[in-house]
Amino acid sequence: MVGEEGAFVLGWDEVLTEEELSVTLKVLCMSEEEFKEYKEQDGWEDDSEEEENSTLSNEALSRLKTPCKKLLYDSVLLTLESYGSDLKAEQDLLNNKEAYEKLSRREQQALHVRYGQKRILHQLLELVR
Repeated sequence: MVGEEGAFVLGWDEVLTEEELSVTLKVLCMSEEEFKEYKEQDGWEDDSEEEENSTLSNEALSRLKTPCKKLLYDSVLLTLESYGSDLKAEQDLLNNKEAYEKLSRREQQALHVRYGQKRILHQLLELVR
């Protein structure tokens, strides 16, 4: 369901791997009985047309059912814990011109990427809180 990398791709405005996230949340939030019934259907594509045409925009994420929001929230917290520093530390380093200039070009680019990733994850935390 998640793909080879086992990750979802989030953007500022929406989930870019929305089909994978949508199916994953749906399945992980099902009871055992609901899962058995879902699995016994003719196919995984038999979802309603409304679900197929909906996108996982930030607004839609904030309207998810509570179990799905909790699952996403906990997953984001685990992801943030996997980083060696927090968002504030990255922001402080970006704002400290002297310390920033001591970084190699590659380290500066990595800092920008990490900072952007963390900002998106923090935004997601707010949406599913």
